[in-house]
Amino acid sequence: QVQLVESGGGAVQAGGSLRLSCAASGRTLSPYAMGWFRQAPGKGREFVAAITRSGDLTHYVDSVKGRFTISRDNAKNTVYLQMNSLKPEDTAVYFCAADDLFPALITGARAYWGQGTQVTVSS
Repeated sequence: QVQLVESGGGAVQAGGSLRLSCAASGRTLSPYAMGWFRQAPGKGREFVAAITRSGDLTHYVDSVKGRFTISRDNAKNTVYLQMNSLKPEDTAVYFCAADDLFPALITGARAYWGQGTQVTVSS
């Protein structure tokens, strides 16, 4: 079982940037497609971004396209989410997820999860 630990969350003003990191322990991340989800207060968990095992394909929810970039460094066993032009509606707990199948990862139905990191964007 892969264990995921997110970091990099915090509080920023609208228009600012943050970079989230997701590090793995126990197993290498290279066999897994990786993704980020978020959950705002009072709402369900929402898919944000995903990247294939090799990093050759990415997928984003429409609301973050052009602002967020997912990337991975398999040598460092780490996945990143660069978030630019942040908006108050991006405020949420952000979760890292792993699944060996890219299509399944996007649903989040059977993924391994991290514990989450809080992102707060003020106007």
